[in-house]
Amino acid sequence: MIVKYLVPLLALAGLVFAVQTVASGAKPVAVAPPIAEPSPSPYGATIAGAGIVEARSQNIAVGTPIAGVVVAVPVKVGDVVVSGTPLFKLDDRERRARFEIQSAALASARSELARLESQPRLEDIPPAEARVAAADAALSDASRQLAVAESLDDKRAMAVEEWNRRRAAVETLTARTTEARAELAKLKAGAWAPDLAIARAKVASAEAAVRAEEVELDRLVVRAPVDCTVLQVNVRVGEFAQVGALATPLVLVGDLSALHVRVDIDENDAWRLSPGTPARAFVRGNSSLATDLEFVRVEPYVVPKRSLTGESNERVDTRVLQVVYRFDPKALKVYVGQQMDVFIEAARQPSADSAPGSTQEQPR
Repeated sequence: MIVKYLVPLLALAGLVFAVQTVASGAKPVAVAPPIAEPSPSPYGATIAGAGIVEARSQNIAVGTPIAGVVVAVPVKVGDVVVSGTPLFKLDDRERRARFEIQSAALASARSELARLESQPRLEDIPPAEARVAAADAALSDASRQLAVAESLDDKRAMAVEEWNRRRAAVETLTARTTEARAELAKLKAGAWAPDLAIARAKVASAEAAVRAEEVELDRLVVRAPVDCTVLQVNVRVGEFAQVGALATPLVLVGDLSALHVRVDIDENDAWRLSPGTPARAFVRGNSSLATDLEFVRVEPYVVPKRSLTGESNERVDTRVLQVVYRFDPKALKVYVGQQMDVFIEAARQPSADSAPGSTQEQPR
């Protein structure tokens, strides 16, 4: 008997289970409550947009003009620094060696110029004058020897070769005297002007080379471009710093004396924006935290919409007008890179009757 009724009972139980499953699945799913209440619009006509907090100077991704190994990072995240403060330093041993070589070349060029400018040396003049006096004495003696030969009544008393030797001696000593006097005059005149010009040019070239090496050494120390706060430090001692725009900046800085909110407004609402109209920003996730915004500027170029994560460059099929507002960081505790819900008071849409070119039927 039990076996006879077992199969129908099982079928009936399966039917009941199926009916209960279908009935429970057909019930509407209860809407989950929001994690946070949405931010309320404070204006009657509103333009809503997503904003991202950025520094007053915009977020500055600091890089390096020269690739190299980092040897020092004297700052840390959160440091407030002034313009010109070193952020990190690269290995400068090779550049410093070049600087020493150029400095030595400059010292040599300056010494050569000083040597030329100090001419004539006082101690060089007496020897030159003595050489002139010696040449004059030798010429005087040779001239007397020739005069004695010429004063002879009987020319046959002296051989022809002796006559020729004495005449040649006078001519030779005359030339040597002229040479000695010219050397003395040249010595007293000092350095030649073209030689001085060449020496000065060499000094100028060496000074330029030293300045170039100083610039290269200074470029190995990456400094803060403005008065700012260090937002990120993504480089460590011993790491190799690459040149160029990096996906992750070596150091990220920004001026936090005032914070800006960059708001993306859909291009369909761009016409409703009136520059200078008030706006209010709410912290995403807590609508009770809000602050009024001060208009700064409108970026006059509509750009493709990007993700506000700050990491992705993916473009979507909408374009946005970017508006920048400012607020005091003391008025609201937010951080650079944080997203906010922004509401901007909008111009009301004109009615069809007041649109340009519209006509109204005149009463008869």
